[in-house]
Amino acid sequence: MKKSSGLKNVLYMGLVSFFTDFSTEMVMSVLPLYIVKDLDLSRTLLGAIEGSGELVNYIFRIPSGYISDKIGKRKILVIVGYGISTISKPFFIFVTTFIDTIIVRVADRIGKGIRTAPRDALIADSVDESSTGKAFGVHRTLDQIGAIIGPIFAFLILELFGGNIQYIFLLSIIPGIVSLFILIYFVKDKIIINHNNKMVNKISFFSSLRKLFIENKTFVYLVIILGIFSLGAFNYSFVLLKSTDLGIEQNFVPIIYAIINITHTAIGIPAGILSDRIGKEKVLIIGFLLFVISSLLMYLSEKNNLIYIISIPLIYGLYIGISETVQRALISKYVSEHNRGTAFGFYGLIVGICLLIGNVTFGFLWDNYDISIALFYSLTLATLAIILLFSFIKNFFTFGFLQNKI
Repeated sequence: MKKSSGLKNVLYMGLVSFFTDFSTEMVMSVLPLYIVKDLDLSRTLLGAIEGSGELVNYIFRIPSGYISDKIGKRKILVIVGYGISTISKPFFIFVTTFIDTIIVRVADRIGKGIRTAPRDALIADSVDESSTGKAFGVHRTLDQIGAIIGPIFAFLILELFGGNIQYIFLLSIIPGIVSLFILIYFVKDKIIINHNNKMVNKISFFSSLRKLFIENKTFVYLVIILGIFSLGAFNYSFVLLKSTDLGIEQNFVPIIYAIINITHTAIGIPAGILSDRIGKEKVLIIGFLLFVISSLLMYLSEKNNLIYIISIPLIYGLYIGISETVQRALISKYVSEHNRGTAFGFYGLIVGICLLIGNVTFGFLWDNYDISIALFYSLTLATLAIILLFSFIKNFFTFGFLQNKI
């Protein structure tokens, strides 16, 4: 695939994510409040729902990533994943209990899990390694523009229909269908040819794992660091809940979510380009430090103080934009294209398990003790991850820790 056509492919994939996130974030901008306020479930159960959703999301990345490596094709799995997510979200109309809610949320996240590793591999396959930061930044930016528009539309729907959240669930299917149309008719697959000039990869699943986890110690060390950070990285849902504690009315919570997504979007391309120039590891440290700052602001915040109400989601969004862009570029840096889908899948599994533990723990600590205890937990793990990432960079430059791609 030529560089020009590869960049076009990244743009089309970005448009697919734009319309999908338009759909998803319409729903997600109101779902945490719907769960806690309307369904009267606890913050601990909210953490369990979000954590479980993310866990299955990451678990399904493993087989889908490996299969895309095995068959040498990415697009078919991407279509299946986006299709499941598009169909599942309107079913939030019917949820009334914890079980109903977790089933629909998990179904949506299964779709995301099936599509994500092959999609990220397809983006990385489309460009040279020296441009992966830019490619993921472009994709992330288009993705997050949809995530900005989604909450704004959710706000307008609430105003138009007297605060009835179920209209948001129903209308979310429209942009989802548009995304599938673009994916099917415009995104091009890149056929991965193995060393014997054959499309199908003969390496078994367990051989693929061996190449990742036994022969590639750099990849293992990096994933461990990202897992430690994820243990303390609370979900944006808790930022939205905190905004209500600070005096924001329910109908205006989507605007807080839009602020997160605006800064998330604005930083994507600059972070990706900067990571290509000065090093992806260094830029990731900046992202982690922004998470620390947003957590400290949540601890120090005062009710009805506009500075905190705006600055917390703004800085949290910068952290998300940098972290999610650069982490994916880092994974593709340390593995070859023949093992890339599997690598994205297992990176996702480790992060997903840690996010489940972290979100449930954070919610439990907030429910049963105080938000200050929950934030102390998150800050401790984030600080440890930053120290280890500095060590990773030192080993890379001083001791030649980096190995060849496998």
